[in-house]
Amino acid sequence: MTTDTYRTQGLRKQMVKDLLTQGIQQEAVLKAMSEVPRHLFISKALIEHAYKDIPLPIDCQQTISQPYTVAAQTQLLEVSKNQRILEIGTGSGYQAAVLKKMGAAVYTIERHLSLYQAAKKRFEELKLAIASKYGDGYKGWAEFAPFNAILITCAVEEVPQNLLSQLAVGGVMVLPLGEPDKDQIMTKIIKISDNEFTTQSHGNYRFVPMLKATDTTKK
Repeated sequence: MTTDTYRTQGLRKQMVKDLLTQGIQQEAVLKAMSEVPRHLFISKALIEHAYKDIPLPIDCQQTISQPYTVAAQTQLLEVSKNQRILEIGTGSGYQAAVLKKMGAAVYTIERHLSLYQAAKKRFEELKLAIASKYGDGYKGWAEFAPFNAILITCAVEEVPQNLLSQLAVGGVMVLPLGEPDKDQIMTKIIKISDNEFTTQSHGNYRFVPMLKATDTTKK
């Protein structure tokens, strides 16, 4: 595994300064992103781009979101220590690592087997106690529900009802809502009661679509 050098630490520090100027103000979010080495979650061939505010390709035609998007979604979640958080779309594992650094109990689901395996190995190498699962994100992870927060890191056309049912009362769900291949609206849903929700919109984003898995066997 590539090490975290003085150079990458300096680039990460500058990335966090840039996030602050872009409106990311939650100290816990900035601190976590200053501690998680983003360059360890991408191909070594892309390391020179690791701390630029751009999305980068990973395997399975997926991407690691640009730093601002990660920070913005995380800020909307209003993370507190020891919260139980479910992430749908592990991808590289970077977002899950940021949530873990903030003190949350993180559960993450990935439907691409190779991404799941790579992220699981990465978590182990970085000594991050993150529960990961290979399966269908639309089904959630009922075994550990209810969750204080649910984060979807891929585009959905409709809010998955299974996931809403696994969200605790008072909990927050953040997701990019809209059609694939078009801009989605970053949406924040707060569960007021079992049957009541409030919804907020927080700007346009572009994510890869959320896909259903045909094989949900845990491996």
